[in-house]
Amino acid sequence: MQDNMFRRVAPIYLAVAGLVAATGCERKPDAAPQNRLVVYCSVDEAFGRVMLKVFKAKTGIDLDIVFDSEAGKTTGLINKIIAEAAAGRPRADVFWSSELFNTILLARRGLLEPYDSPAAADIPSRFRDPKHCWTSTAARARVLTFDPTRVSEGEVPERWEQLAEPRFAGQTAFANPLFGTTRGHVAAMFALWGPERGRAFLTRLRDNGGYIADSNGATVRAVIGGRADLAATDTDDVWVAQRSRASLDLVYPDMGDGGTLLIPCSVAIVKGSRNLETARKLVDFLVSAEVERMLAQSDSRNIPVRRELRGKLGIQWPPESKISFDAVADAMDEATAAVREILIR
Repeated sequence: MQDNMFRRVAPIYLAVAGLVAATGCERKPDAAPQNRLVVYCSVDEAFGRVMLKVFKAKTGIDLDIVFDSEAGKTTGLINKIIAEAAAGRPRADVFWSSELFNTILLARRGLLEPYDSPAAADIPSRFRDPKHCWTSTAARARVLTFDPTRVSEGEVPERWEQLAEPRFAGQTAFANPLFGTTRGHVAAMFALWGPERGRAFLTRLRDNGGYIADSNGATVRAVIGGRADLAATDTDDVWVAQRSRASLDLVYPDMGDGGTLLIPCSVAIVKGSRNLETARKLVDFLVSAEVERMLAQSDSRNIPVRRELRGKLGIQWPPESKISFDAVADAMDEATAAVREILIR
């Protein structure tokens, strides 16, 4: 497993090998408290760990890293932050998330510390919280993946809502919408389509025998293994599988307003951090163009939110839904309740 992890990040890992060879992210018993941070991270461990090693090598700051599981992406750490705050014992200094919508909800609860990072000055305003509680970078797109040796591109739905049509009955793998980016994707459907159409979509998906997997990665593996013809997932899961020579292609279905949902990562300081100045240094690094570039050039192939960087790397921004990040966050509770009632019993 460890060998596979570093094969996936080889393009960036080799580039920084000389820098990080003698360092690590492990906690040192004799390190001063102000020179150590606790990081909650739901970014894929294969990529997140390498980035954090680079930060350690650059600064000498020790990191205690808590990663989320693949199946419980983001949601587990969100609940942990909320529970620790309620108990008056916040532990994390920095939250680095693979999505944005739950980070917005944390900010609304007053659980994030405002910080306007100078490293984010060239990031478009829509990717920065007006109150400076979070910054988002390095996006991934929601896509449908398929094996072109079994399914032609012309047979793949052009719109997300078509997935629930009877002709795709039993063919589609969908990650559990209570977790991760799929949770935000379903919330975006509710926000854009309205609750009635959103609930109808979930009902038809259930009645047509949609395959509910543990995670986005599991949906991709279902296609590779022939258990599904289509999988709703994120771009990075497809790119990583292709790197392993899987026969996969992808399309960007329309949410109904001109494009698919794009979901950036997000970075925030947790309210109650005991090491604010040190936490700000980590935020400066994680929102930097350097990290966006490394993620874009890794197997994850995250899409930079910086237009200039995309131009330099020759990366296109896919057709994107016009739904706002705040509108998706607004719809999350209602969408999650509907998922529990209709799809996950």
